[in-house]
Amino acid sequence: MGGIARRTALTAAVLGGGSAALAGCGSPLDPRGGEGSDGEVALTVATNAVSGGKNADEADWIKKWVIPRFVRQQRAKGVDVRAEFVPSGVDDEQYKTKLALDLKAHAGPDIMSLDGIWVGEFAQAEYIKPLRAVVGPGAARWEGWRQISAKVRSLARFEGQLYGIPAGTDARVLYFHKPLFRRAGLPEDWQPRSWQDILDAARKLKRLPGVTPLQINAGTAMGEATTMQGVLPLLAGAGGQVSKGDRWYGDTPQLRAVLRFYRDIYAHGLGDPRLQQEAKGRDKSFEKFAGGKLGILAEGDYFWRDVISPKTGTSPMKRRDNDVGYALFPARARGEGLAGRDYVSLSGGAVHVLNPHTRHPQQAFELLGALHSAAALRARLGDSAMITERDDVNDVVLDKDPMLRFCADKAMPVTTFRPGLAAYPEISLALQEATAQVVAGKNPDHTAAAYRKELQEVLGGNDRLIS
Repeated sequence: MGGIARRTALTAAVLGGGSAALAGCGSPLDPRGGEGSDGEVALTVATNAVSGGKNADEADWIKKWVIPRFVRQQRAKGVDVRAEFVPSGVDDEQYKTKLALDLKAHAGPDIMSLDGIWVGEFAQAEYIKPLRAVVGPGAARWEGWRQISAKVRSLARFEGQLYGIPAGTDARVLYFHKPLFRRAGLPEDWQPRSWQDILDAARKLKRLPGVTPLQINAGTAMGEATTMQGVLPLLAGAGGQVSKGDRWYGDTPQLRAVLRFYRDIYAHGLGDPRLQQEAKGRDKSFEKFAGGKLGILAEGDYFWRDVISPKTGTSPMKRRDNDVGYALFPARARGEGLAGRDYVSLSGGAVHVLNPHTRHPQQAFELLGALHSAAALRARLGDSAMITERDDVNDVVLDKDPMLRFCADKAMPVTTFRPGLAAYPEISLALQEATAQVVAGKNPDHTAAAYRKELQEVLGGNDRLIS
């Protein structure tokens, strides 16, 4: 056996939380157990959202649409239910720590939202349990399962068991600025078929004064965006993976290829190394793209929906639908992607899970199902569109937006998800550090070897290292 693995981010957060953080725990579970003396069932739902603040639309939707209808439906069945939304609206790590502290104390909300990559970490800490263990066999009979593909359900799966219901998903693509492409003599229906095609286009864009040709996120300042928008889709494009089962790949030919691609971008003036080091570098890359100063940008569909949305974006583009093109991530060369694919993508998303200590597992699961009903999702979206977890909803809402339809029809079939393992957050950080080293000028092959050594420390030895 190897040594003792470095403690996970979750364990560290809980151990360091202290009493002050515990004092900030959310609403306790219904203290009466079972049904209260008045027969009322009390339930709470928590997400990292608050009316008037972070994810306000989600908070308002749960409070004003989902809960009132659920309560009426329950009362029509003779069940007296009181359900409340527990707002948050803080940094994701603060929200995560608060939930961990609540669950450790057998308190907290009955239903809560977790980032998909936290599922394994919470499960290994035994803070959450599989739906079947909390609800019983009835969890498998929910009508919505047949509308959620096995690929999307994998967001909520850990060690073969479902821990919750995925709450939407997304896809990564390459965006390109069509007016810049015209000036550079590049086609407006651009679809690179290899990494070389990307570099060739970037070299033509480099001839335009004041234009950064290409942005592939790198470094730790970009955080998880480096792993999601850069390393992992590229790794899939080289035919590699970050893990297999509960074991992790280290210094592989595929990782070395990815790091060499980063070198080709940032050592030859095709990307801006300073953006990779600044705390607001990602936001600045958005502004540069919207302002016609950045030619190609790797991002999720969030960029289209929320950043450059003509009316509501943080960097709005009035002519977005005319000026912005989108293309699939190509494999390094045709057929060299994961499973022999020509194109790849990467997806993530949240998962709604049940508190294993809920006093009312059946009603909590019914409320969980209500959050994911087709009617509820359509009500939340209104006139807008996004990729939801349900195929029947996607069939209706995505026709409103050709770009999101492109993601659903073209990117999702070739996508992969991050592993929901407890070690993932630290391994993701190690990958971000590796890209930072290459952008700073370090040799890619030496950096890959250093990454393997970092994995040994994270994992406590070689037992869970594949290479």
